[in-house]
Amino acid sequence: MQTNTVLPAHQARSRESLARLLKATVEVLDKHGIEGATIPRIAARARLSPGAVYRRFPDKDALLREVCLRMLEANYRDTRERFAAELWKDKPPMEIARAVIDFILDRNRTHRGLVRALLIFTLQHPDAAFVRKSAALREKTLQLVTELLLTRRTEIHHPNPEAAVNFAMLMARIAAQGVLVLPHALSRPAPGMEDQLERELPRMFLRYLGIEE
Repeated sequence: MQTNTVLPAHQARSRESLARLLKATVEVLDKHGIEGATIPRIAARARLSPGAVYRRFPDKDALLREVCLRMLEANYRDTRERFAAELWKDKPPMEIARAVIDFILDRNRTHRGLVRALLIFTLQHPDAAFVRKSAALREKTLQLVTELLLTRRTEIHHPNPEAAVNFAMLMARIAAQGVLVLPHALSRPAPGMEDQLERELPRMFLRYLGIEE
């Protein structure tokens, strides 16, 4: 018997409108932040009525939780593909480390408004289960890169390679978020700080791990 793989029209429309809604939420968060991400603004961006949004999600918080978890899962999948061990098996550790730093900087620079909004949202959220799930997804993503770097532990001239890689990754993320994400229109970083971050962060990362440049 032939199986029909085409969704019924109402299901196809439903999925398409959900995709528009989630995409619109990401775009509004990136541009307007948490406070500016109102349901009417998101609905207008998605070409939906506010009522259509509320039929899917009971409130703004439920919508933002869904978007946050989807973004974290997408980031995990992207990181897993980009830093798959087989793609880097013939690369020197310096090249891997620089690619990791470039990836961290790019993620925080390209959509800094979105990253800021989701970071603030999760840090302030009262639902412990949601916070734990968000943290677990971030940790799982970080672990992918940590494990790749540790495949070259013999070339990491730090007395404790595993602790060093974990600490170096933590410091790189804090530096990227501190310079690129957390400042806003009323508190911009010092002139030239972003350029200095791009120059110096890879050098600091490599030197701390004891990787030859």
